[in-house]
Amino acid sequence: MRKWQSFALRVLVSATLCALVTPLAISARWASLGPEGGDARAFAYDPKNPDRIYMGTMAGKLFLSTDGGANWTRLAHLGTEDNYVLDNIAIDPNNTKIIYVAAWGVGNVGGDFFRSKDGGKSWETIDALHGKSLRALALANTDSKTIVVGALDGVYRSTDGGDSWKQITPEHHNEMKNFESVAIDPKNPDIIFAGTWHLPWKTTDGGATWKNIKSGVIDDSDVFSIIIDQNNPEIMYISACSGIYKSENAGNLFHKIQGMPFTARRTHVLEMDPTNSEVVYAGTTEGLWKTTDGGKSFHLLTSPSVVVNDIYLDPRNTNRLLLATDRGGVLESENAGLSFSASNRGFAHRQVASLAIDSNDSSTIYVGIINDKELGGVFVSHDSGLHWNQMSSGLGGRDVFVLRQTPEGSLLAGTNRGIFASGKDASGWRPMNVMIKETSITRRVPRTTAKGKKAVTQVVSTKVERSEFATRVNDFAFGGSDVWYAAAANGLFTSNNHGQSWKGGPVAGQSEFVAVRTQQSMVAAATHTGVVVSVDGGAHWYAAKVPYFITGIHDLAIDQENTLWIATRMGVFRSMDSGDNWEHVLNGLPSTNVDSIAWDTEGRRLLVSSTATTTVYESSDGGRRWHSTGHLGWEVRSVTAARGRLFVTTAYDGVVAPSDSINSSDTAMSTVGGPGGR
Repeated sequence: MRKWQSFALRVLVSATLCALVTPLAISARWASLGPEGGDARAFAYDPKNPDRIYMGTMAGKLFLSTDGGANWTRLAHLGTEDNYVLDNIAIDPNNTKIIYVAAWGVGNVGGDFFRSKDGGKSWETIDALHGKSLRALALANTDSKTIVVGALDGVYRSTDGGDSWKQITPEHHNEMKNFESVAIDPKNPDIIFAGTWHLPWKTTDGGATWKNIKSGVIDDSDVFSIIIDQNNPEIMYISACSGIYKSENAGNLFHKIQGMPFTARRTHVLEMDPTNSEVVYAGTTEGLWKTTDGGKSFHLLTSPSVVVNDIYLDPRNTNRLLLATDRGGVLESENAGLSFSASNRGFAHRQVASLAIDSNDSSTIYVGIINDKELGGVFVSHDSGLHWNQMSSGLGGRDVFVLRQTPEGSLLAGTNRGIFASGKDASGWRPMNVMIKETSITRRVPRTTAKGKKAVTQVVSTKVERSEFATRVNDFAFGGSDVWYAAAANGLFTSNNHGQSWKGGPVAGQSEFVAVRTQQSMVAAATHTGVVVSVDGGAHWYAAKVPYFITGIHDLAIDQENTLWIATRMGVFRSMDSGDNWEHVLNGLPSTNVDSIAWDTEGRRLLVSSTATTTVYESSDGGRRWHSTGHLGWEVRSVTAARGRLFVTTAYDGVVAPSDSINSSDTAMSTVGGPGGR
């Protein structure tokens, strides 16, 4: 487990505690379906009940397991945004209902210190540390009210359980900044070690004075982790970007441990076996490593593709360990690391960008994942989300932004680099990335007319140039006469041969297109700032008269009356005359950011989702009345319907759906707004 800490000289008394941070208000009628896995960052376990394990994530979410990591539930969302990284969690061993979490913001923007006194049921933030990028956290063994945190601007210390704080490093010191790791001597709380993005430091007087303990350490070494032998504090290890170092005299001299490959030197975390100090695990950017001889030699336990962020060793049985990993979630070993298996039941922390439901079997669901590389791509469930399997062979680790089922039943994936197709058997993905550019070759030929002879231009042949369609694809739609449409980062493209090749239309090469829809002979496609429309199946196009003040278009829908609907950062707008005039649809809908809008053909209803309100809305009467799910507690990205059931994709938490499998306006939604179109 990560043992990070930090302190400060300037007294910061928290006269008041910031507003309470409450657990997620998740609707009891909705449940997370998966796919399981994602980014796991940190562990902390209850020393009185090691089966109770807390886990932090990249998006401010805190998970809890009460059975040793076999099952996980989402406990709280810490912070008001999704940019907090929960890398450090600590539990008071004398009162295990007291939990501390140190957070930092992505992009080094802000951070917070969170405290719970009731086992995670409710949370508060401490004013004194608000806004500080907190990278490390530790409690003193001899006095659990002594807490140290490391921040980008220094080290801070509290001796009263977090109520008040001192900065114990000099302010504006050129070297004593950007602290990434801390540790406290297990027998003397005044001895503190702190690692920066440059070198390690030590104080023996509670922060009054500091010494740079760089002897034996390569200069300019980011110190990620510090661990101390709990039985013999003279022995300690630090991990840095330049390797792993061991000291046998409390940091006065380090020597670099050999046997770790150069590429795996970014060791995020070190963990010592509490029953045998010769055994140390190293979680790196290229797998989990282990020494059984006090660092004389290391060997690799996992695939080098596994990025390890934290390690849990069961204190009752140190052969059992858990790994918090990037993209893969939690891995479990029962044999001291000889083999691992996933342990992610209930932990779904993936970014789902798209969802498609099989038109012939509504229990089959496909989802497209972004930012998970080889562990992402596409997942499929054949039992309405109870179980998932990865089906990403051939995608090459690409992000999948859109999935659509073709009229013939195959599946199209729009990725960050082109288009891929999978047959009905889902045997693998093949590229559909041939771009065609046709250029007419002409010549001047004589022609006799009533007025005599003159030269005219005649097309004699067509030059066909082929290139790779390697841009980001955001959406697909299928029109009449077997015309397929692709909304891409550099225009709107069409295919007349089932995706075997693509060519640019009259709007190719313009702004990024984010959505395209068809309804009978109408085709509409949206950019971030406008909409283009065809009412004759794509033969001719015109620009809809979207008012200039409407910006940030995210999505587009066409209902059965050929009414155009757009989801924007200002809410929902509609046009009932093919784009000539637009009105702002309120009547219970938010006037802030709306992420998606869809026409449910089967249910004959409009579906709207908003991350800003974490809510799904539906209307069955053309937008006169809207029904709402209320706050779901998830950051809703989009909503899809099948056989009367809603499936919601989220920004970080996979797919969620009504837990009772029944979703109608009288059971899952409440009415918002009254009669009228606005």
